[in-house]
Amino acid sequence: MKKAIFPNFDQEAQFSREYKRIAGVDEVGRGCLAGPVVACAVILPKDFNIPSELNDSKKLAPKTREKLFEELTNNTNIDFGLGWVDESKIDEINILQATFLAMKKAVDNLSNRADFLLIDGNKFVSGFRPHKCIIMGDQKSVSIATASIIAKVSRDKYMSEFVEKKYPEYGFSKHKGYATKKHFDAIDNHGVSPIHRLSFLRKYHARQLSLFT
Repeated sequence: MKKAIFPNFDQEAQFSREYKRIAGVDEVGRGCLAGPVVACAVILPKDFNIPSELNDSKKLAPKTREKLFEELTNNTNIDFGLGWVDESKIDEINILQATFLAMKKAVDNLSNRADFLLIDGNKFVSGFRPHKCIIMGDQKSVSIATASIIAKVSRDKYMSEFVEKKYPEYGFSKHKGYATKKHFDAIDNHGVSPIHRLSFLRKYHARQLSLFT
């Protein structure tokens, strides 16, 4: 049996001699049918004590994510910034460019300027800041894992509280805008809401068309 691997400071250590403020950057909501894509950038203190439960946000139970979110966001030694890009902008510029924009906003919203970025994924915009892209970075870098948790819980809270109250018929508190059967059923029954990404509903419309042809 393979030993479980948790995020650590190995990625950050590779660049710590050359760069003083290294930020981990991650996003959530990229594959949703509705709502914003949200990114977070995090600069951790050098003496940060990694919580034993800290991991890629997708690997954590909701209660564990929320507990860690409170601990992390209440730690005044952690510098983090959030970047939000809404559904209308996603439709305008496409989800890849919207993701890059959210990441840039998150980095710009840090209290201190990051001089190097660790980006979760395989690509990012050139010329913005020096960076390294890391596939499955939220499972390797503690900074990226921290960013993934803060971004995930921030977006979930927005969808569960604000969006749910505005559009209760869609059940956003349950699926958070992802493409579940209940979400598609709600669109069948109530149509498309102002918070839906029209560019993401092509498969839905194709499915509907196939029912009547």
